[in-house]
Amino acid sequence: MNKQHLITDIQSHGLKLIEHETGASGRKGGAGPSDHKAITIDNTTVMVPIFTSVAADSPYTARFDAATEQTILELNGETISSIDFPTQPNFYRLATADGIPYWKIALLHSRDVLATTVLQTCMRYNDTATSCQFCAIGQSLDADRTIARKTPDQLAEVAEAAVKLDGVKHMVMTTGTPNTRDRGAAYLTDCAKAIKARVNLPIQAQCEPPDEFVWFERLQNAGVDSLGMHLEAVDPEVRSRIMPGKATVPVAYYFEAFEAAVRVFGWGQVSTYLLAGLGDDLDTLLAACDRLIAMGVYPFVVPFVPISGTPLAHQPPPKSAFMQALYQQVGRMLDRHGMSSKSIKAGCAKCGACSALSEYES
Repeated sequence: MNKQHLITDIQSHGLKLIEHETGASGRKGGAGPSDHKAITIDNTTVMVPIFTSVAADSPYTARFDAATEQTILELNGETISSIDFPTQPNFYRLATADGIPYWKIALLHSRDVLATTVLQTCMRYNDTATSCQFCAIGQSLDADRTIARKTPDQLAEVAEAAVKLDGVKHMVMTTGTPNTRDRGAAYLTDCAKAIKARVNLPIQAQCEPPDEFVWFERLQNAGVDSLGMHLEAVDPEVRSRIMPGKATVPVAYYFEAFEAAVRVFGWGQVSTYLLAGLGDDLDTLLAACDRLIAMGVYPFVVPFVPISGTPLAHQPPPKSAFMQALYQQVGRMLDRHGMSSKSIKAGCAKCGACSALSEYES
């Protein structure tokens, strides 16, 4: 099995950890990627589901071999590769002057990405009539693994330490959606300005499309290098069923926002998450990706991972064969338009660890 197919397959099936594990701990609940753990296969670090019901039945297992002091990846009991776990970052050992651990403010994702949810609350989360069925943004807050609002100064302090102590290369700032017309863009602007005043770190900001597209210029002027606005699903029926509150923002408005954002951030510096496995069929996802790429937006296609404690906890992830077909065709689209994750300045698509898509680029 080549690396493309291995990563695609293991992200669909998940991984069972046997006997011993090392490295940075995985995450249960909270803003994504959740119920995952970072593993490195053949110099490529990917996020793999660990704490899910599907992973418990996975044919893939990770077993520590005491004789060689290596972690062995097995498929149905047969050794296929050795793997590594990224080590716990040094900045996790530190705390702010008022005693908040840095890891409650921002986390290491993959191997060299700093990630934070600046506002750990969402106006839609506590109402089943509006909440996204896959979302677990409140779980880590309830479990005291984070704080509700990270201040700009706190984020700047942690970002500086993560760069200095752990060589972090770029940062992702997402947010729960506040009940404001800017949809969190204003607070992300304040956070980016504080971070860039302290450390030269490429930043991606993520939010819903704001009411006024002038916010894109304000974000860029504050130091944001790339922007994510996440559709998650495309088909109107799927959107209204899976994310009823967010579905009130029409797909057409997202595309207006994408067009405006590309004019500000540039070709390939705007991205959107598409969660395969929520209900969109292959043709729907491919048509959306084709349209997005043609207008300069990178479609970060990711397999849906059911998160414990959410209404979709027991919905199966997409089949590996479905993801391979999707990745292959989207990869060709990206190549035709000269778009690549490697050219993105910061963000989830640049990291690429939650998806195998970058492995299908030329």
